[in-house]
This record gives sequence, C-alpha cells and structure tokens, in this order.
Amino acid sequence: MQLRHSPRFPSDGDGGSRCAVTPSAWTAATAAALTATLGVAVWALVGVAVYALYRPHGSLAAGAVVIAAGVYELTPRKQRFRARCRESVGSGFEYGLCCVGSSIGLMLILLALSVMSVAWMIAITVIGLAQKLLPANAAIDAPVALAIVALGVLIVVAPSSVPGFTAPM
Repeated sequence: MQLRHSPRFPSDGDGGSRCAVTPSAWTAATAAALTATLGVAVWALVGVAVYALYRPHGSLAAGAVVIAAGVYELTPRKQRFRARCRESVGSGFEYGLCCVGSSIGLMLILLALSVMSVAWMIAITVIGLAQKLLPANAAIDAPVALAIVALGVLIVVAPSSVPGFTAPM
C-alpha cells in the first residue's frame, strides 16, 4: 500500500503540516511488524506441537535425542538454516522457519534434559545466541557438536552423573 500524499494536520498558522511518517517509513514499519508477527507465529506453532507431543521419557530416549541433536549440528541442512537465520530472508514466516530449523536441535536437547533446569536453559541460550550472532566456524562448531554427542552418550551410560537431568521414575 502506497500513500499518494501525506495527511495534513492543522498547525500554528500555516494551515497544515506534513505528517512525520513518510510512506516509505510507514511501509518499512509495517513490514517489520508483519515479519516479527509471522516469526513469533512460527515459534508459537512449534511450541504448541511440542507441548501436544511431549511425554515423559527415560534416559535412553533422552540420550538418543541429545545424540541426534549433536549429529544434526554437523549437517549441511543445519548450516544452511543457520546462515539464512542470520540474514534477513523473504518473509517473517520463512525467517521463522529458518530460525526454527537452525535451533531445533538445541530445543530438543532442552526437552530431553529438563525444561525446568535453569542451568540447561542458560547453556542452551548461550549456544543458540552465539550461533545466531556469530558466523559459522568449523573450529568451534564441530567441538560443540561432538560435546553434545558425548553428553548424549553420558546420559545413556550414566544418567545420574549428568547435572540437572532427572529421568522419570
């Protein structure tokens, strides 16, 4: 939608003044709001789906999820999602999908370990934020992914040694 002219408002003597918002600023603000709304909508849909599907699990299932998430961190698909999440893509919906694809492995780790563990929330947030803000670097990304896989193996072998992990009884 483009405005043909700026609205006029009475002012002190000249009979009117130009609106402070130009058509291009209005369009940019509307596009930003729409992008943010669609991005949040994607995350909300993912959250509802996870909530509907989440069931308590044992240490074997939790370990398998964490190992799969660590392997996912090394895939080209994850790297493409990460790159597209760092840049501005076409629409808010597409941007939201790219960001979900970029961090879904980390979110699954949080679900597998304990969604109520503040320590794991902080650790996952730091990794996710670093991946969002910093460019990909194999010298850092590969060891992080291998540490995640090792954590998954530890959960399977010795679940009681993983801080904050509580398997259902």
